[in-house]
Amino acid sequence: MRGRVAIVAGGTGALGQSICLAFLFAGDTVCVPFAVPEETDALRARLGPAEAPRLDAAPCDVTDEAAVNRFVTGIVERHGRVDVLVNAVGGFAGGDLASTSLAEWNRMLTLNLNTAMLGCRAVLPAMTRARRGRIVNIASRAVVPPPGGFIAYTVSKSAVITLTQALAQEVRPHGITVNAVLPSTMDTPANRRAMPDADRSSWVSTDAVALVVAFLASDAAAAVSGAAVPV
Repeated sequence: MRGRVAIVAGGTGALGQSICLAFLFAGDTVCVPFAVPEETDALRARLGPAEAPRLDAAPCDVTDEAAVNRFVTGIVERHGRVDVLVNAVGGFAGGDLASTSLAEWNRMLTLNLNTAMLGCRAVLPAMTRARRGRIVNIASRAVVPPPGGFIAYTVSKSAVITLTQALAQEVRPHGITVNAVLPSTMDTPANRRAMPDADRSSWVSTDAVALVVAFLASDAAAAVSGAAVPV
């Protein structure tokens, strides 16, 4: 993995930071589109002098197609290529179909599905020219099989799995792999606040999920594409 150029969308979140650290500590350059400067500062604070220069973070609205395209173009201009894309942007909303507003429905589709689609589409030209690339999308173990009760989230994250499987077929001739990671409930500050009385013994660490992402982005996983890997 050493020396590659990886984009981690959502790289300043709890899972995103673990993914960024996995790549940075392996010697890669990590490019992060961010919206909240304080979260980027928190990521930088976790880096040593060897890793800090290889973090390339820039403001970007990952829900805006033009902004995503500009971000990726800048990465290619500065670093010459894009080897890896990880789509780790996401959000959660509860509610059944009757109680879910159209605005909330569209918000879940925008955060969980459209961001992944826009990121994939933006990096494909560079990866296709290079005849290689790794794309890893973050879906959710909670949507396999699809439950009720948080239907907008379920549909949007299930669609990420479908996007992954369909795109894997489309780009297979170009040496690009596309896989999805499906974490179960992760041990994050946000989940601890939302579920203070929950039994956390079965929650998965963000570092454990990041290791699976790193494997799927590695040369060792060159023959794996279209997979949906539960963690």
